[in-house]
Amino acid sequence: MLLLLILQFFRTEKNSSSAVSENAIEKHYTIPAPVQSLLKTSCYDCHSNNTEYPWYNNIQPVAFWLNSHVKDGKKHLNFDEFNTYSLERKRKKLKEVSETIEKGEMPLPSYTIIHGDAKLSADDIQALKTWANSLAAEL
Repeated sequence: MLLLLILQFFRTEKNSSSAVSENAIEKHYTIPAPVQSLLKTSCYDCHSNNTEYPWYNNIQPVAFWLNSHVKDGKKHLNFDEFNTYSLERKRKKLKEVSETIEKGEMPLPSYTIIHGDAKLSADDIQALKTWANSLAAEL
């Protein structure tokens, strides 16, 4: 119990930015409004430079766990740094977007338990896949 109390004094750095990065995907490529909305609701907390943290992020060790997920997500794909990727990597990441949402691997089930609005319907999945595949072909 004492350890949990002591842990409360250790904070993680928040993934938060006040401005949209110049390398953000939406600054360089057209994203239809419905797709952009889906990305923001279902992807950006872990795959951008700006996470909207829930209240329970103020409790350790939960904050450590969330911070680990965000860092891992950004390592795999960061929509705010998308334009820094090579063309080959951009195509690969867009293909991965399509594949992981089709398989139901993203958004993570542990995320959608708390964030019910992040769950993707069949129509949402199709819209994201169509967009990702068409952008990949366009590059």
